[in-house]
Amino acid sequence: MRFEVWAPRADRMTLHRADVTSALDRDPERAGWWRGEADAPEGTRYGFAVDDGPVLPDPRSRRQPDGPDGLSAVVDQGLYAWRAEWSGRALPGAVLYELHVGTYTPEGTLDAAADRLGHLAELGVTHVELMPLCPFPGRHGWGYEGVSLWAVHEPYGGPEALKRFVDRAHELGLGVVLDVVHNHLGPSGNHLPAFGPYFTDTHQTPWGSAVNLDAPGSDEVRAYLVGSALAWLRDYRLDGLRLDAVHALRDTRALHFLEELSAAVDALAADLGRPLFLIAESDLNDPRLITSREEGGLGLHAQWNDDFHHALHTTLTGEAQGYYADFAQAPLTALSKTLTSGYFHNGTYSSFRGRHHGRPLDRARVSAQRLLGYTQTHDQIGNRAQGDRLSASLSPGLLACAAALTLTAPFTPMLFMGEEWGAGTPWQFFTDHTDPELAEAVRRGRRREFAAHGWAEEDVPDPQDPATRDRSCLDWSEPEAAPHARVLAWYRELISLRHRQADLSDPDLAAIRVAHDPGARWLALRRGDVRVAVNLAKDPAAIPLGIRRARVLAAWDPVEAPGPDGVLHVPGESCVVLTQA
Repeated sequence: MRFEVWAPRADRMTLHRADVTSALDRDPERAGWWRGEADAPEGTRYGFAVDDGPVLPDPRSRRQPDGPDGLSAVVDQGLYAWRAEWSGRALPGAVLYELHVGTYTPEGTLDAAADRLGHLAELGVTHVELMPLCPFPGRHGWGYEGVSLWAVHEPYGGPEALKRFVDRAHELGLGVVLDVVHNHLGPSGNHLPAFGPYFTDTHQTPWGSAVNLDAPGSDEVRAYLVGSALAWLRDYRLDGLRLDAVHALRDTRALHFLEELSAAVDALAADLGRPLFLIAESDLNDPRLITSREEGGLGLHAQWNDDFHHALHTTLTGEAQGYYADFAQAPLTALSKTLTSGYFHNGTYSSFRGRHHGRPLDRARVSAQRLLGYTQTHDQIGNRAQGDRLSASLSPGLLACAAALTLTAPFTPMLFMGEEWGAGTPWQFFTDHTDPELAEAVRRGRRREFAAHGWAEEDVPDPQDPATRDRSCLDWSEPEAAPHARVLAWYRELISLRHRQADLSDPDLAAIRVAHDPGARWLALRRGDVRVAVNLAKDPAAIPLGIRRARVLAAWDPVEAPGPDGVLHVPGESCVVLTQA
């Protein structure tokens, strides 16, 4: 087997396998690279030593059996016998489902999650979006402090388990998307600086020094990140990647890293003959991110749209703290704007930021399907002090209204695991740091953060307490019990309706029409011949739809179609979807 590693500052590089040490040679064709060949069958443990320093894992390790600080292991990607024939599943028309492997089941493994994929196929979602899988210290965590960007967290089952998961998903017709983190690594278990300039002090981020995308040595760092992304898509037959916090990727080069990555992914899709896509998380509200490269954009295929979430959340809950303040001034108006314009902040003043924010989205050029819409995500639940879901404070009727708006909106909808039955379990922030100082720093920081918002220290769950993770696991007895079963049936009905009704797949933002009454707390959405009406008030609402002949497609509570006056009467905290007859 051929071993190679980039270490441009090294004077000597050695490969270590068991009790065997061998020197690597400089690659005459690639500056800074070292290479060598050695006997190394599947599973062989190995590591590299820079200038006779400690033996470290391979930066491109495909497997870390003993965690981020242990030796790497050889993986033969060709050994797995794939069962499913898979031609891919593109993003247009998708319904995504965000899933955290460690809490989707009590077992917290990829194999246990795969056993529950039948539930998602019956639900009607099209893609599973896995939260990060790269190795991180300890057993349990969110995954956003991972290292070894080519490997799979061993407690989840390692690389073979991911292949089994993807294979099972594809057998059921489900695409698989993976959340990857390029904007920071570690800090614990991050050995990349020993090999080369993977990070730079040219820029600073909330996590410290920035990943080196534009300073000396950045060509190889960019190639490292692109190579990792392509490996996930190619070796594990994934259908897409979600890119964490791309606004934190500091890059001043003329060819932005994201444009380079999107071009590489599109080229791989053409080579494999199946669709592949990239979804960005970004708070910039910059449509250039999802504009094609041919039109001067970065060419990503979609992005999370927090503006829709924030507007819907404030409308449902009345919360106005932090970034919700901009939306809470007139929540239904903010929601109407996002439904018709994509972004709420599109050059408008943001009181939370103290400046103007965003840029208008050209509705004639940018498909609404390039924006993901959601009621809840791991961030919006887990970054609350107690990790409480909407189901902890809203009635089933209001949960149904939220589902109706999310699943009939023009955006590509995404659910967070358990949302579909109004899960009663929280989803809290939890860690399993093996470094005692880091563990204590995280614990103190979490409590200090929420103390500033009036929370008592004892009311903020200890992220290092195993019980915090355990509380966050889904309770699979809930979907069959009241009121969860009714909520689940409603989600299934709405998703089926979205797949059947062509008007609900129309990506034209300019064609959307919205009416609302802030005082009476109702909103009506028009999508072609389909009408969606939600009444968020406790009292019944008379909603003037302006149509005299309509047929009810789905309703949370029994409701009659509008009479000759075109007025629809909707019970309190209820919703209905109709089509013009």
